[in-house]
Amino acid sequence: MLGFEQNMDVSVIKDVSEATFMQDVIEASREKPVIVDFWAPWCGPCKTLGPQLEEAVKAANGAVTMAKVNVDENQTIAGQMQVQSIPTVFAFANGQPVDGFQGAVSGSEIKAFVDRVVAANGGEVENGLDSAIKSAEQMFIEGDFEAAIETFSAILEEDSDNLKSYVGLIKSHLALDDLDQAEAILNGVPIEISQNPEFESVHAQIELAKQAREAGPINDLVLLVEQKPDDHDARFKLAQALHGAGQIEEAVDQLLELFKRDREWNDGAAKSQLFKIFEALEPNNAIVLSGRRKLSSMIFA
Repeated sequence: MLGFEQNMDVSVIKDVSEATFMQDVIEASREKPVIVDFWAPWCGPCKTLGPQLEEAVKAANGAVTMAKVNVDENQTIAGQMQVQSIPTVFAFANGQPVDGFQGAVSGSEIKAFVDRVVAANGGEVENGLDSAIKSAEQMFIEGDFEAAIETFSAILEEDSDNLKSYVGLIKSHLALDDLDQAEAILNGVPIEISQNPEFESVHAQIELAKQAREAGPINDLVLLVEQKPDDHDARFKLAQALHGAGQIEEAVDQLLELFKRDREWNDGAAKSQLFKIFEALEPNNAIVLSGRRKLSSMIFA
């Protein structure tokens, strides 16, 4: 099991005394909720609850902080809060206690309590896996595909049905031109999520990559098209090869030219290929928007 809890700054969990309670709890809760754990060294249930509560607070990734109050050393605060037994937990927001519980509770109840406190004050809890996915996606954007693969794979060990990690893992292998592995991963996606629309894009990307393998050298195809502009098969293969080389806009231009010359060629292959390329990209991609507009103008001319 790989832990994804972020290394939070130690300030999210503080030992609070009577001298610092006003600043670290009352005033601090005006910025974000503060969960206060009243405990004592001799309290058996406190030894279980405390660490679980700390983990839940850390997992909230800064949306809430925690203050630990030793009732033996801070009896005045305990008296003011009417703490009659421990462990007792209060949540403060905007300078006031807003929620709480008494006694040992289960881990799931602790998490639900923290989530409830955060949500009630306009926050949003991001769990460890969500944070790891964002990190892996950033690695992909920055071109560190090996690191992205390692992180996406680790996430899937934790959550074998994590759709975003499957998509990210497949795209990372495609970026490294590891088509066989990308296809193998896609074929191994659990059936419960395999029909999700997000996989349509990677299906298209894999199909385009397979086509590019068989298209031929770009320079040879460019020369052939220049010599024989009406060689539709050569132009279609040139578009495939250009796409495989990452020259997507140029590939779209060649397909638009082919459509302009003979829209019915090979059962409308140019139009079908354009749609496949559009499907592989984000809907708001500039190439998609421009390509669709140009194609529409030709269709309805």
